[in-house]
Amino acid sequence: MRFSVVETGYDQRQVDYCLDELGIRLSRLAARAEGAAGAAREWDEIRQEAAWLSGLLQRLDLGDAAVGRHADDAVRREAADILAQARVELDEAREEARRVRERAYAEAVRARRDFEAALDARRRREVRVDEILSQVTVDQVPADTPTAAAGLAGSRVGVGGPEAGTEPPPGRR
Repeated sequence: MRFSVVETGYDQRQVDYCLDELGIRLSRLAARAEGAAGAAREWDEIRQEAAWLSGLLQRLDLGDAAVGRHADDAVRREAADILAQARVELDEAREEARRVRERAYAEAVRARRDFEAALDARRRREVRVDEILSQVTVDQVPADTPTAAAGLAGSRVGVGGPEAGTEPPPGRR
C-alpha cells in the first residue's frame, strides 16, 4: 500500500479506496471459503445417498438368488467404488477449503497489519505537524491598529468619506 502524502498525512481518498479494495478482496475470499464448505456438504449428501442405495439393495429381494446375488455384487461393487471416489473428492474439497481459509486469514492479517502501519505513520505525521504548528507564534495585532485601507476614501462607511475631517486618523502622523 502506497499513499500520496498531503499536508495532514495521507490522501484520504486513497486510504478509503484501499480500504474498499481490502473489503472486496476479503468478501471474495469469504465467498470462496463458503463455496468450498458447500462442496463438502454436497459430498456428505452423495455419501448419504450411496449408503441409502446400498441399504436399499440389501433389502431388495430380486427373486432369483443366483442372478440377484450376481447383480447385487456388481451393484455393491459399483456403490463401493462410487463411495470411495466420493470420499476421495470430499477429502480433496476439505483440504482445498482449509487452504482457502488459511490464505484468506493470512491475507486479512497482512491487510490489517499494513493498514495499522499506515494509520500509525499518519498519526505520527499528525503529531509532528501539531508540534511544528505549536512552535509557530503569531504576534497579535491590537484591535485599534489602523490598516492600509483606513486612509482610503470610501473604503468603509463613515471612514475617509467626504464628511471626514482633514486630520489623519489617530496614530498616523
